[in-house]
Amino acid sequence: MSTREFTVIIEQDEDGYYVAEVPELPSCYTQARSLDELMERIREVIQLCLEEASEQPPVTRFVGVQRISL
Repeated sequence: MSTREFTVIIEQDEDGYYVAEVPELPSCYTQARSLDELMERIREVIQLCLEEASEQPPVTRFVGVQRISL
C-alpha cells in the first residue's frame, strides 16, 4: 500500500473545540478538545473515508490559504 498525504485544515470554534477537515475527501471531518486527540481522530476518519470511497479520491495539491478583507 502506498503512502498518501492529505491536507488537514484545522480551525478552533467558539467553544474551544478544534475542528479538522480534509478537503480532498468529501464529508471527512472531526472535532476534539486537544490537538493531539484531533490528529488521532482525523487519521481514523481519513481511513474510514478511504474505505467508504467507491473510487480513488482525486490527487490534489494544497496551494495555500489567503485572507481577504472587505
